[in-house]
Amino acid sequence: MGFGSYDESEQQEVNADFDDDDAVQSEQNHHHGSIEFENGASSDELLDRLEEIKDDAE
Repeated sequence: MGFGSYDESEQQEVNADFDDDDAVQSEQNHHHGSIEFENGASSDELLDRLEEIKDDAE
């Protein structure tokens, strides 16, 4: 088949034979913690850097 061509014979029927009990439950890995990140720069320093980046883009 060439680029962009479509042939229905290439489509396969997927037989997913598994029990729901074997599947991963969405709440199984739910995280109830928190995360903190400290970058060492003040808000003013970060805002100044952001303005520099915006000026460079123009």
